[in-house]
Amino acid sequence: MKMDVLLGLQWGDEGKGKVVDFLAPKYNMVARFQGGPNAGHTLEFDGIKHVLHQIPSGIFRENLKNIIGNGVVLDPVVLRKEIEGLKKFNIAYQQNLFISKKATIIIPTHKLLDAAYEKSKGDKKIGSTLKGIGPTYQDKIGRVALRVGDILSPDFREKYDALVEKHKAVLAFYDYDISELGKLEESFFEAVDFFKSLNLINSEYEVNGALTNGDKVLAEGAQGSLLDIDFGSYPFVTSSSTMTAGACTGLGVAPSCIGEVFGIFKAYCTRVGSGPFPTELFDEDGERMRKEGNEFGSTTGRPRRCGWIDLPALRYSIMINGVTQLYMMKADVLNIFETIKVCTHYKLDDGTVIDQLPFEINDVELEPVYKECKGWNKDLSDVTSYDEFPEELKAYVSFLETSLNVPIKMVSVGPDRKQTILK
Repeated sequence: MKMDVLLGLQWGDEGKGKVVDFLAPKYNMVARFQGGPNAGHTLEFDGIKHVLHQIPSGIFRENLKNIIGNGVVLDPVVLRKEIEGLKKFNIAYQQNLFISKKATIIIPTHKLLDAAYEKSKGDKKIGSTLKGIGPTYQDKIGRVALRVGDILSPDFREKYDALVEKHKAVLAFYDYDISELGKLEESFFEAVDFFKSLNLINSEYEVNGALTNGDKVLAEGAQGSLLDIDFGSYPFVTSSSTMTAGACTGLGVAPSCIGEVFGIFKAYCTRVGSGPFPTELFDEDGERMRKEGNEFGSTTGRPRRCGWIDLPALRYSIMINGVTQLYMMKADVLNIFETIKVCTHYKLDDGTVIDQLPFEINDVELEPVYKECKGWNKDLSDVTSYDEFPEELKAYVSFLETSLNVPIKMVSVGPDRKQTILK
């Protein structure tokens, strides 16, 4: 079998959790391949809203294995809270949640470093969620990080203390207050003890074994392609590979084993934190979009920046990921607009019109070139099939398909599982 990959094509928050939950019954395994507790995958069913940060979004489906892969950076405290939150739903996490021993651990001083680095940037802040993710990936690349398997070692505390001393030296350089470290460590080591009761495995064998045995595996990404460490709007990016290629390195699966690539995008655009956003709206339309879409971070609660859909950026993400199917989310948010705009090109200061992302988009003024589409101005909450869509919405979907040259297989018209329309 081939492993299918599901990832976001914009700046994250596209609705990947809902789609994973929707697709999960077709699979035997869901595997998270990168990111950390800054991700907030929101699922809603039976009138209950669930937000997952590190646990794969297939956890609510019975008889489905959920893998946290080696490419993930894990906060033991956050994971423990997540698991405790699942207990009231009788989720059999002890039977269907497995964690790679090679996943990197976020320790308390990583969070302090994250805050110190961000504070030092002044008005050039990246907009970090301050969860310690960037510093943890730094340590991973610097070959000094601690991994999940290390907690089983008799000298784990010595390894931990050695890394903390390195961090304290850096924090001293930034003159950053570490008075809360003791309290953070208390929670951390309690969570580490809890960790030892979980299924800690060599997940690369588990995933590849499943594929060899003919099981269907879905790889779940976090954040979005435009936040990729290599191909995103650097330096306003996350610290991991959010692309299809990241699924290979984040799970230990060969590129030849990749099957379908599901690209998830909103019917418009949002972004959290700093960084370029060519189609961002600063007017009443942007505020209406934010309120209608409830565009506030599921992890941080921060208001998201909102804007019209950006086709040059979408085409770029589709290209670098090898997307085979598109899923459009939150079409219902556009119900309120009589006219909907689509950015088809960018205009540079010298008047040149381009349809590609330039190398440097942080300091270059990109004026969006828009095509206007007629809105549908209709409530979609009772729609149960694609045939029931307003003609204007069908025309919008058709225009996007033609422009992106990839089929849109599903349109989401609300947060609930049932509000998922296959085309």
